[in-house]
Amino acid sequence: MQLNTQEIIQTVISKAWEDTRFREELIADPVTVIEKLTGTKIVLPEGKTLVIADQTDKSKIYVSIPSEPEMENMELTEDQLESIAGGKSTIWGDLVDTIFSSTNVIKFSTN
Repeated sequence: MQLNTQEIIQTVISKAWEDTRFREELIADPVTVIEKLTGTKIVLPEGKTLVIADQTDKSKIYVSIPSEPEMENMELTEDQLESIAGGKSTIWGDLVDTIFSSTNVIKFSTN
């Protein structure tokens, strides 16, 4: 039976929650451990590695810093192009507005 990506992720996370030793092995060698657990071959893009971060400590709030966008390969919308042509750059502003509210308050909840 072939699992889809979402099923693989759910299986791996469930097993990591249940089994501390599995979690440690997963962090150390994720591709091998996932392949062994699921029987599914993992093929990563050339030059890429898979990193598993243990975020099970409930006393901490985790924020993942994404890689910077490759601006030279980014396609802009018509509105963004018009804004830039008019001397206004809204790409980063739009991104920040999307992530954070305009109240300048970030509230983290444990719910």
